[in-house]
Amino acid sequence: MALPAASGAAPALPSPAAGGGAGPGAGAATAAVAAAGGGGSGAGGAGSGSAREGWLFKWTNYIKGYQRRWFVLSNGLLSYYRSKAEMRHTCRGTINLATANITVEDSCNFIISNGGAQTYHLKASSEVERQRWVTALELAKAKAVKMLEESDDSGDESVSQTDKTELQSTLRTLSSKVEDLSTCNDLIAKHGTALQRSLSELETLRLPAESTEKIKQVNERATLFRITSNAMINACRDFLMLAQTHSKKWQKSLQHERDQRIRLEETLEQLAKQHNHLERAFRGATVLPAGTSGTGGSAKDPCCPAKGDLSDEDDDNEFFDAPEIIAMPENMGHKRTGSNISGTSSDISLDEQYKHQVEDTKKEKRTHIPYKPNYSLNLWSIMKNCIGKELSKIPMPVNFNEPLSMLQRLTEDLEYHELLDRAAKCESSLEQLCYVAAFTVSSYSTTVFRTSKPFNPLLGETFELDRLEENGYRSLCEQVSHHPPAAAHHADSKHGWTLRQEIKITSKFRGKYLSIMPLGTIHCVFHSSGNHYTWKKVTTTVHNIIVGKLWIDQSGEIEIVNHKTGDKCNLKFVPYSYFSRDVARKVTGEVTDPTGKVHFVLLGTWDEKMDCYKVTLGAGDNGAEGRQRAHEAEESRVLLWKRNPLPKYAENMYYFSELALTLNAPESGTAPTDSRQRPDQRLMENGRWDEANAEKQRLEEKQRISRKRREAEAAKATEDGTPCDPYKPLWFERKKDPVTQELAHVYKGGYWESKEKQDWTLCPDIF
Repeated sequence: MALPAASGAAPALPSPAAGGGAGPGAGAATAAVAAAGGGGSGAGGAGSGSAREGWLFKWTNYIKGYQRRWFVLSNGLLSYYRSKAEMRHTCRGTINLATANITVEDSCNFIISNGGAQTYHLKASSEVERQRWVTALELAKAKAVKMLEESDDSGDESVSQTDKTELQSTLRTLSSKVEDLSTCNDLIAKHGTALQRSLSELETLRLPAESTEKIKQVNERATLFRITSNAMINACRDFLMLAQTHSKKWQKSLQHERDQRIRLEETLEQLAKQHNHLERAFRGATVLPAGTSGTGGSAKDPCCPAKGDLSDEDDDNEFFDAPEIIAMPENMGHKRTGSNISGTSSDISLDEQYKHQVEDTKKEKRTHIPYKPNYSLNLWSIMKNCIGKELSKIPMPVNFNEPLSMLQRLTEDLEYHELLDRAAKCESSLEQLCYVAAFTVSSYSTTVFRTSKPFNPLLGETFELDRLEENGYRSLCEQVSHHPPAAAHHADSKHGWTLRQEIKITSKFRGKYLSIMPLGTIHCVFHSSGNHYTWKKVTTTVHNIIVGKLWIDQSGEIEIVNHKTGDKCNLKFVPYSYFSRDVARKVTGEVTDPTGKVHFVLLGTWDEKMDCYKVTLGAGDNGAEGRQRAHEAEESRVLLWKRNPLPKYAENMYYFSELALTLNAPESGTAPTDSRQRPDQRLMENGRWDEANAEKQRLEEKQRISRKRREAEAAKATEDGTPCDPYKPLWFERKKDPVTQELAHVYKGGYWESKEKQDWTLCPDIF
């Protein structure tokens, strides 16, 4: 029996004959029953405060099998406990439905996975109970995704001292209001008694009968008022006592949680330091003589096979008692590794190198950049405040970056553009789909060693790549939104294809790993045939954030659809598992026609190559046997794509590919908003990281001021009743896609014409 894809996961179960993932196919009647909280022993009551809660069976391991656990669905999160009583103090695990996939296995079993990091194999007591849970989960997922998309900027800084002061001020205000309520309580009682006494005195006076009757009516009303006031006073007193009692409990609970967090941070930091000391001691014990230092000597990472010697100087996640941002001496250039080979002469200053690059960039593409300096960094001191937060909203020093922007990383998808050139020549739409699938997989090959993050683009930042003469295509990217971060990309080729996409990056740091979830649809249109393909990207996970060597994994499924013919290709990126015998970074796929018949099987890895096998079914063969026969028929194998080797000394240049090395090369004639013009990125590439950090802070503050000015103008326009357009990108416009019915930014033209005229008057001043 094959082991599961993740440690502790359930074994693969056979799908039912009419099976399928739970999704839009769940019937409206079932959804209505679930929305009404229909029945079931596990359904949470109306007062439970959660969307649904109850018992489910969760797969633990092969020894214990399925174990009964109490599950709670609330606010887009699914949590589980060993028992209902355990909800008060210990949560055994939580999965965020916004980025999770929900799959039905059979009548009672279903799976929830967020892309390999967490996978829950669950079993309900009956098919009806399973369907209620799946429907509730799908509804909760839809709400969570909507909230994620609509979430606005909650501030570019993490919790500061100002926030704590504001919180304390709010608590003091609430306390004073409670005291005011107590004072009003005493005054109402005092004045009520005085009013009653005055009315009683009026009744003893000798007045006309008519006045006496009126006084009696007023006395009755005063009595009713006093009864009502007493009831309100008693209720206020009860509320005050209850609030005071629970306030102490909440304060104790909050303090307990804070103390636990501090202890956990201290423990984790100690563990990280101990782990680092052990690693260094191990490397020191196994170091080779100086003459053979270039041949290896360190243990291989099981997930990242060595592609060259990784020296100790290139270890970014060591822990030292260093400041968060390390200043670099003015006289210090970029360091060299043991090979003592530098891309540029040390006799030339960095400024002279920059001028030299601008002059020669059109003549010859550069094949190297300054080597990455070896900076020590107290990683934990920065990352401990980022747990559970959106990393795009947290200011990070350039020490975590590589000298490319997210727009340039997006352009790297075109590294294997020749796959689309070949696809454009295919007469068969099914064969064309195979090349499109290989192109989709190839875009991940550049990420295998790229553990540094790209620069977050500024709003309005652009990046062009004009390779019309050399490769037949040209590409333009623009940052169209800041929060949530979104970039639009458009590429045209004279070989007969157009690629466009809008990608929104959402990421969460969970302490041990970082999940990066790209949202958005990629479109590829072939001009001659009119075939229109769409697909989405999978989840990228960066492991060993705190301790150990960083490594990257891709996991999830991609469905590529030809909207003209109905052909589909389903690609599965298998998450890495220590217990699996499969090759690491495995990708499998099937190309099917509109009837579901499999014509091609794809097999390979996302970091090396993809092969294609033609499926030929004989009489009486079923699909599974045919696919197996395709694997055995070596003569039918076609190599669709193979990764290009990395440049020499790539490990010293952020593991950039040949294309990536050229992307930030200075180039004349580009827009003033182009990423090549970004000063902090240029300073970092040249090894001047302290200056780059200062420049990065200046640019972020400038962007913050611009955003506040736009918000003030919008607020003023709302008050005056005058129309005020929100921020609009310069080269892209937001419109509804006729194929996917999604709102997306589409290139509206004008950029290349402006470049030809060198008319950049419309470009904003962002640098």
